[in-house]
Amino acid sequence: SGHVTGVQTCALPISTKFHTTMNELVKTIDELYAAFKTDAELQAGKNNKAAGLRARKVSLELEKKLKEFRKTSLAAAAK
Repeated sequence: SGHVTGVQTCALPISTKFHTTMNELVKTIDELYAAFKTDAELQAGKNNKAAGLRARKVSLELEKKLKEFRKTSLAAAAK
């Protein structure tokens, strides 16, 4: 699995910046989930212990990004 970089923001108008951030978050979450799913299936199907370690590591990154998505989404809804 490859390393997924964090979300970067730029000096765009707030609505454009929000959509860019949300789109980047969704893309990052999608990439992390794909990596998690691959490794989790390897662990479950072939008892690949290294894949299990990778899946657990990615699950922590995924959790952080999901919390960031929730925070960003709630902030947008409050406006």
